[in-house]
Formats: sequence, C-alpha cells, structure tokens
Amino acid sequence: MDTTVPASSRAGRGNEGWAFPDLVVEVWGDAACFTRPELKAERVSYQVMTPSAARGVLEAVFWKPQFRYVVRKIEVLRPVSWMRVRRNEVKSVISAQEVRRLQSDRRYRYDVETDRDQRSTLALRDVRYRIHAQIVVTPEALAGSAKYPPASQEKYREQLRRRVERGACFSEPFLGCREFTASFGKPDPQQRVVEFSEELGVMLHSIAYGPQGERYRWFRASVVDGVLDVPEEPLPDDAVAMPLAAWRADGAEG
Repeated sequence: MDTTVPASSRAGRGNEGWAFPDLVVEVWGDAACFTRPELKAERVSYQVMTPSAARGVLEAVFWKPQFRYVVRKIEVLRPVSWMRVRRNEVKSVISAQEVRRLQSDRRYRYDVETDRDQRSTLALRDVRYRIHAQIVVTPEALAGSAKYPPASQEKYREQLRRRVERGACFSEPFLGCREFTASFGKPDPQQRVVEFSEELGVMLHSIAYGPQGERYRWFRASVVDGVLDVPEEPLPDDAVAMPLAAWRADGAEG
C-alpha cells in the first residue's frame, strides 16, 4: 500500500489504495535466466521474470536512496521459449581477503585452470515483459532536512518517465544474468499479453538488509492469463525453510 499516506485516507482510493497509477516499463532481450533457488549446481530459469529482477532493471534505469520500487505485476508478452547454454565457469567465489593478497603479493596467483568447471544453463529465449511498479518514498526523504527539501513521489515518477523515454540508464540493465542484456522503453500498445497460465512455486519476493545480514523473503508465484501478480506482503519467515548460514558456491556439491 501507499505508505506515505495514512491508512484511513487510502480507504476510498482505487488502484488498491495507491495514490497514482502504476508506472509501466517494457523490457525485452534475446535471452534471460531467472534462476530457481533450489537448483544450485546448474542454472534453470523460472518461466517468467521475477520481481527482484524487475526491480533490478528499474534501478539500473533510475534509482536514489530516497525511494524504493514496489513491483506490483509483470505481464508476459512473448511465449515461453527455452534454450540451453553450456559454458566454462569457476567453482569458487574469490573472497576480499584473496583479492588483498593478490594485490600485495605478486608471487601469489589464482590458477583458473584448476578451478574451472563446465556447467549448463537452461535459459529463456526471446523474452519481453511489461513491468508495473510504484515508487515509495522513505519517511526521512518525505520529512526533508536542513540540507535537502522534502521529496515527493511526483518528482521521482517524472524522472523515471523521462529516462525511459530517452533510453537513459545509470548502468546497463540485464535479465537475470549480466551477460543477458536488456532493452527497455515505453509500453507498446501493439504488444499483447500471451495466453499462458502456470504455477511457478516459491519465488523470491525481496531481500531485507539488517544487522544480521541478508534476509530472503518469498511468495507463492503463479501466472494467470499471462500476468504474474506480486503480493505486497511476502510469506511469513517460517513458511519457507532456508539454510541458517549464507550459502556461496564453493565447488562442494552436496
């Protein structure tokens, strides 16, 4: 809901309580991979874009710490089509300590040949999506300060619209994996939602950052008539079993 307005003032609004219509951006690309979290050895994509990937595309176009995006739904504009890619990767993730050692000791080397591993990716081919999102301004930005005036949703919404129209972005957006670059633009009325319905299982809703580190939040995803609706609230923390410690690829397959 629109957290910038008291709940009592939102009761009579349309658009499920939001003050403004959804911001709509279309994204497309030759390939995409939105990896399912339960398949860690080799990447297998969901059938559609995830909310976290949609948020990443929007933030690549325009982002400031004074607001956050809330993805409300994703429309599928191309039929689901698969492709398989096999490529050379490495088993381990280099740590900050190793980077410092490489910088300080010229005798120390990272041998990629001994760490190389060939893995397969089941990715999507020729994708196009329509993202519907809202902007929520932080309470601190709304209040303003002695240095900065109070911020407003209208200001950031217009900035996003102008950047989408010009094709401007802070960093190159991508579709799940960085090598799968994305194009973006205004919604095209000629693009129709595909007739596609499927249960997708548990999907990443968002990541909360706190003193204890990252906390992953989930929701049960399903596409109905080509539309993935994203709930405002994720599932309770105890609804999805997660490892107690953060997992990083280290080459050890369980």
